[in-house]
Amino acid sequence: MTQRASGTVFIVDDDNDFRDSMKWLLESDNFHVIGFDSAQDFLNRYNGDMGCMLLDVRMPEINGLALQQIMIERDIKLPIIVISGHGDIPMAVNAMKNGALDFIEKPFDDEVLLRLVELGLQRATEMFKSNSARAQSRSNYDSLSKREKEVMSLVVSGKSNREIAETLGISPKTVEVHRARVMSKMRAASLPDLVQQANRLNIT
Repeated sequence: MTQRASGTVFIVDDDNDFRDSMKWLLESDNFHVIGFDSAQDFLNRYNGDMGCMLLDVRMPEINGLALQQIMIERDIKLPIIVISGHGDIPMAVNAMKNGALDFIEKPFDDEVLLRLVELGLQRATEMFKSNSARAQSRSNYDSLSKREKEVMSLVVSGKSNREIAETLGISPKTVEVHRARVMSKMRAASLPDLVQQANRLNIT
């Protein structure tokens, strides 16, 4: 049995027959799948699991583009593969502009869909790791004192201990103490690691 990327494929489509056929295709290729018959159904039931989405652009009440916008507003980060009918290409293009991974037009080749879903789940894994790392860095940063945050900002901007001491009006020895605490609390193994975390948090 083929080992697939971890995560769930969320299918949002109001066409029951199409949704069921997609579910069967993906599950037969060892993907974990959950189907939703509307955008509202997805919003009501989504529990934050990692995965990617197969999204029909043309649905009643909340269409695919509107759902995509709501997901952005709610910070729901899922790679989205848009499913488009012949007349929906402009909508699919707009979805791409809003960050969708790709779009496929009905009828489509099953192998193309399977490759896109695999890519979507790989992208989801990368996003999950990145979000987890950012959350950890944010938690570490929030544990710093005001002075430690000041020192960190100057350290990652390339200032020497002596320059930091002059800027803050403290002794170089005190800077060393604060700098060591920053490295420890941020769990930074090196200066480049600290700089990377600062970039992740948009700290300059």
